[in-house]
Amino acid sequence: MTALALASVLAFLAGLHIYWALGGRWGWGVAIPQVDGRPAFTPSRAATVLVALGLAAAATVPLVRAGWFPLPVPPWLSQASAALLSLVFFIRAVGDFRLVGFFKRVRGTAFAIWDTRLFSPLCLLLAAGFARIAIA
Repeated sequence: MTALALASVLAFLAGLHIYWALGGRWGWGVAIPQVDGRPAFTPSRAATVLVALGLAAAATVPLVRAGWFPLPVPPWLSQASAALLSLVFFIRAVGDFRLVGFFKRVRGTAFAIWDTRLFSPLCLLLAAGFARIAIA
């Protein structure tokens, strides 16, 4: 069940990034950190596609660990990948102590509100899920 939940969330997020790369705007206004009412950066389409590909690749890890997506990789590699992804999502949840994560200093922007209520808690849940499948 954990593997399916992880893969589903990551597949949805990958699809959302593809939607943005193709010009979609739903959710875009709260997806980028803001400083003084302006986006802190403007990701290129190529960067957005790369994030989508990374999320899609991450979505395969729990499926491989559960045996639902057979790939010719040794079990230790899928286990190490799950552990690494757990660490990556945990670091994202903690944040950079400035713009993203639970310990950000910039607050009150649309992104900061969504980051506190959804993005960072989701990353923490993803970290826990990947940790769980790494030790399973």
